[in-house]
Amino acid sequence: MGFADQRFNVNLSILFTELPLLERPAAAAAAGFTAVELWWPWIETPTPEQSELDALKKAIEDAGVQLTGLNFYAGQLPGPDRGALSVPGEESERFRANIDVAIAFAQSLGCTTFNALYGNRVDGVDPAEQDALALENLTLAAQAVGRVGGTILIEALNQPESPKCPIVSAPKAVEIVDQVNEATGLGNAKFLMDLYHLSMNGEDLPSVIEQYAAKTGHVQIADNPGRGAPGTGSLPLEDLLDQLTKAGYDGWVGLEYKPGDKPSAEAFEWLPREARAAR
Repeated sequence: MGFADQRFNVNLSILFTELPLLERPAAAAAAGFTAVELWWPWIETPTPEQSELDALKKAIEDAGVQLTGLNFYAGQLPGPDRGALSVPGEESERFRANIDVAIAFAQSLGCTTFNALYGNRVDGVDPAEQDALALENLTLAAQAVGRVGGTILIEALNQPESPKCPIVSAPKAVEIVDQVNEATGLGNAKFLMDLYHLSMNGEDLPSVIEQYAAKTGHVQIADNPGRGAPGTGSLPLEDLLDQLTKAGYDGWVGLEYKPGDKPSAEAFEWLPREARAAR
């Protein structure tokens, strides 16, 4: 057991960001990885020009890496936003406009896993109104994803860094997962277990894994404190991933950490090169 027994992908929206977007897939491949994931790359628009979609698709294909996860449009991320689907008005409409675009792009690369970030609370708007809108939009997205045999993910963020986001614990995220599955009857909503965010919330990570591994559709990691590579903080990430494996999780583990003050290509020393290619 250990890191060498996991299936890792590289999140190209937080690693290799010193490079232009279209150069990042090849950089991940040069570092020995064969799978990548992305936040929605076009933060200004949910519906980019087809030429932009085609260029990124070609960059991923030319690099010989597999796209294994994609966020739906989530507003300014990184930045002040934490999602769009619970935000009334223009942002909700942008999320809806993005659903089919994101699914078509991802599916063209063989990817059917989508992260739907909830969004911040809005001053002056009833939280119940936001939650009703969120469930409506998540239901639409889950149904659309279901048509391609895919999975929609609900992620818990962390309260210190996302104080206006209401999904800041594993139980709350799983509660939303259950609501979406009940609304659709599809069972294709899953929990995105980000061990960094959960640790920032002070949650008991072994207990979270024990309770929710069966409802988990994706895992992401970064060490804490610092959101750096494994070994830069104090989280027992190798042990936690071993526990997940023993609990039956056999999906991807997304590397969603900051490279620090060195180039991203040098931020993988903790993982032997022979363990980077997906198995």
